[in-house]
Amino acid sequence: QVQLVESGGGLVQSGGSLRLSCAAFGSVFSRNGMGWYRQAPGKQRELVASITTGGSTNYADSVKGRFTISRDNAKNTVSLQMNSLKPEDTAVYYCRATLPYGANYWGQGTQVTVSE
Repeated sequence: QVQLVESGGGLVQSGGSLRLSCAAFGSVFSRNGMGWYRQAPGKQRELVASITTGGSTNYADSVKGRFTISRDNAKNTVSLQMNSLKPEDTAVYYCRATLPYGANYWGQGTQVTVSE
């Protein structure tokens, strides 16, 4: 059983920064692809950023140049540094782990609210 625990969400003013972290338990973390997704009210969940086991990253166009995903295999964590936040970044952010055989696991989500 894989468990993902997110932290770091909160309320921030437009232009501010937040750092989200996701701690993974119950798997060989270094073998997992990891990603951050978000879901705003009334919208579908969307990919924000992902990082492979080899460290290659991928970003949604809307966050390129503002967000940075990173992983620390020694600490079993993946982080999302979010800078220059905008009100449209407001959403619940979810961590996802993709195991080598394809199974996906999700965290419980953390709320990010960006005020004008």
